[in-house]
Amino acid sequence: MSRTVKVSVVTVEDREAGIRSAIELLGSERPALSGKSIVLKPNFNSADPFPASTHNDTTAAIIRFLQECEAARITVAERSGIAWNSHEVADEKGIRPLLKTLGVDYVILEDLAADDWVHVPLENSHWKRGIELPKLVLDAEALVITCCLKTHAYGGHFTLSLKNAVGLVPLKSASDGYEYMKELHSSPWQRSMIAEINAAFRPDLVILDALSAFIDGGPTSGTVVHPGIILASTDRIAMDAVGVAILRTYETTPDVMKGSIFEQGQIRRAVQLGLGTESPEGIELVAAPDPESESWVQRIRAQLSK
Repeated sequence: MSRTVKVSVVTVEDREAGIRSAIELLGSERPALSGKSIVLKPNFNSADPFPASTHNDTTAAIIRFLQECEAARITVAERSGIAWNSHEVADEKGIRPLLKTLGVDYVILEDLAADDWVHVPLENSHWKRGIELPKLVLDAEALVITCCLKTHAYGGHFTLSLKNAVGLVPLKSASDGYEYMKELHSSPWQRSMIAEINAAFRPDLVILDALSAFIDGGPTSGTVVHPGIILASTDRIAMDAVGVAILRTYETTPDVMKGSIFEQGQIRRAVQLGLGTESPEGIELVAAPDPESESWVQRIRAQLSK
């Protein structure tokens, strides 16, 4: 039987309040973060405005929460998408002055030297030679992921917590120039490969900012809707399944609408790899105590049960 994990759902306009409430609703599943060195992985794929990339207010709110948890150290780490320069994205988003004000380090992964990466073999995967991941992520005492809710027009079908991991793999190896992203984007197994990256690590907390979402297009632009919710979980599969359920309440893409949610390529492969809950029955939706949040929980449950 699939283990049960919580996904909290909070209807809110204030991101800071919503993030705090969503984490608190996890109850006994809320991770212990006090005294830990934490890496925060956002979605800075491009500098396009939210929901294309993580809202600066979301980044700041999560950092303030982690600081109040008395984290020993917080490092934001990211690599932007294949078509963008990460330094230019950071400048356009105003990330560096924001993080400096908050007293937090920012690591652009392309700047890491060859010795700062670890080769991960990923046996029985679709990756030809495994992948490389940053030592700072693998050595972190806690990893927090924050993701956006959007479809993906270039093979991923949707971009949530599982696909967020793509930004931890280098475009090219700093050791020998091997083009990991070229391999990924040219493969018919792209969605499985996305899940397989996640086998190399486990986040302690996943936060989804779904105040707005793309229901088509993506990752940089699309038709925008406004669910108006913040979600939190410790389980990537549960979060992505719930995210797909939210997209399905709108007229989203045929790829995202097709089949059962747990048969979506990223989710199916993640289940095969044992990365989290195995079925809709393993997801416990926890609503904030207001009618709007409970209404969203009912709509999500209806989609998960199809």
